[in-house]
Amino acid sequence: MLTYQQTQQILDTAELIYSEQVVTQTVHRLAEAITQTLSQQQPLVLCVMGGAVVFTGQLLPQLRFPLDFDYLHLTRYDKKMTGGEIHWLAEPTETMKNRVVLVLDDILDEGITLAAIRDKVLENGAKAFYSAVLTEKETGKPKPFKADFVGLTVPDRYVFGFGMDIHGVWRNLPAIYAVKV
Repeated sequence: MLTYQQTQQILDTAELIYSEQVVTQTVHRLAEAITQTLSQQQPLVLCVMGGAVVFTGQLLPQLRFPLDFDYLHLTRYDKKMTGGEIHWLAEPTETMKNRVVLVLDDILDEGITLAAIRDKVLENGAKAFYSAVLTEKETGKPKPFKADFVGLTVPDRYVFGFGMDIHGVWRNLPAIYAVKV
């Protein structure tokens, strides 16, 4: 666990990438696009814990159509700054069979995690799979996954805020920051 001074230094030396206002407008734009596509399908919406909690909490009240909600939890980072092997911590309890499923996540980085989620959802019998990510990292490399709804693009740096953490902290920031290089 980092000390208060260490966590404050991370924020003090970070670069603001997107302000709170831009992030709020982006969530609203995503809600409109998702509504246009899925409002007649009563989807099962799955939040990817813990990064997508803030995004999901802001987005769901703007989806003014019937939906079912559940969550899943897997990790590749485990408070580290680089991804590793996927570890499933919790699978949804709601049935996905013959359902339209929308997965909400904080960031599409390399695409490995969301590709694994898509495969699991389809293996469980979903009739359609959609995904919405608040951010997509511009890695310059091919990805095994493409999100249906993308809010913002972020540079190929470690980003945090609005649900995304750095060493387990700063998920609660209303804006998005990047570690300076």
